[in-house]
Amino acid sequence: MDEVIISRAIVESYMKDFMEAMEVDVAVAGAGPAGLVAAYYLAKEGIKVIVFERQLRVGGGMPGGGMMFNRIVLQEKGKRILDEFEVSTKEYEKGYYVADSLEAISTICSRAIKAGAKIFNLISIEDVMIREGDRITGLVLNWSAVSWSKLHVDPLTIRCKVAVDATGHDAEVCCIVVRKIGPKLRTKTGEVIGEKPMWAERGEREILENTREVYPGLVVAGMTANAVFGSPRMGAIFGGMLLSGKKAARVAMELLK
Repeated sequence: MDEVIISRAIVESYMKDFMEAMEVDVAVAGAGPAGLVAAYYLAKEGIKVIVFERQLRVGGGMPGGGMMFNRIVLQEKGKRILDEFEVSTKEYEKGYYVADSLEAISTICSRAIKAGAKIFNLISIEDVMIREGDRITGLVLNWSAVSWSKLHVDPLTIRCKVAVDATGHDAEVCCIVVRKIGPKLRTKTGEVIGEKPMWAERGEREILENTREVYPGLVVAGMTANAVFGSPRMGAIFGGMLLSGKKAARVAMELLK
């Protein structure tokens, strides 16, 4: 085996995918459950979609389950999405279903990739690109290691027709919009309101309402949606995250029309 051929194979194949990702229909920030589910449903419809994840691994908070017990809980509607992905679930009590968090996230990730979504890890969103009409038309990227090391390295940019902020509790893309453009989000204050304390039932109920276009060309999904609109966090119940991802895909498809 030739080490240089191995290295060349990695670099050339990666750069081919990265070059093709420079112009896409939908760019998703965050490869947690909501972002991956959104990418799956978009790719399934033949939409060119890419996902950028700042961490080494995908999955957001799902792999850790509840307090590092790698199990998650879902309600009936959320279970139906895992059924579609052929992830095993067991009924704990009436209306409460338990799944292995690692099986769930690895299966969702695999199915999203097989559907045609491209996922790039260790890449952070540093800024957004704006054009006429104050619409988001792209994302500004840098290696996560650049920010972690506090290096001054200029970023690169990709163009997209719709962006999805699925970065979780921090709502990173929305915070960039507020910081760079001002309080112009479609919230009561125009800013990221911030998530409220734990209230699983209310948080699960409101996450679907909050999953929508929050700024021209920008859709929020998953815990980002609740953080932006000021709804409660839910903890280790993940049905709302999956349902939010599916709805985000529908909203993005409507915007593409």
